[in-house]
Amino acid sequence: MKALLQDIAEVRMGYSFRSRLEVDAEGDVAVIQMKDIDDSNLLHPEGLARIQMPDLKDRHIVQEGDLLFRSRGESNSVSLVAGSLGRTVLAAPMMLIRLKVDLVGPAYLQWFINQPGTQAALASQAAGTAVKMIGKAALEQLEVAVPPLDDQRRIVEIGQLAAHEAQLMRELMGRRKALIEGILMRKAQGAR
Repeated sequence: MKALLQDIAEVRMGYSFRSRLEVDAEGDVAVIQMKDIDDSNLLHPEGLARIQMPDLKDRHIVQEGDLLFRSRGESNSVSLVAGSLGRTVLAAPMMLIRLKVDLVGPAYLQWFINQPGTQAALASQAAGTAVKMIGKAALEQLEVAVPPLDDQRRIVEIGQLAAHEAQLMRELMGRRKALIEGILMRKAQGAR
């Protein structure tokens, strides 16, 4: 089965602040910005800026299971909010994707959007010359493959295992290179 993203999820723009963030360590609201998500699409909530925002509406609060979409830049990937963040808001130009049906798991949707084929489809919809941007309407029209939930769970699990394997292989290659360079350097220094 396939579905448009707008049929399975609500897509909204991040909160648009009228001016530069007035950071306050004692602030009652944390703010997620693009810099808080690393290249592996992991959110680092420990470093979020805090602000005073007493009039924040509940509809702007980020929830567990939400997806945070980078609408600008080279990568238009998403990060999954894995746990409760308390009173936290997502800053524009990022977009929040919140599932509205139980047919799709958030981890699967994250995996699907972050796949190279999906990323290429999104990139073809990007607008702008200097900085490319995916608009809300283009994101809502994204066609999502929706297999049964058990298959979604297996896909996510295998995808995570493959990513872990790739990370281990990179580490192994780095250690092997260092070992070979060390052996060669000792050999070079020992030869007169």
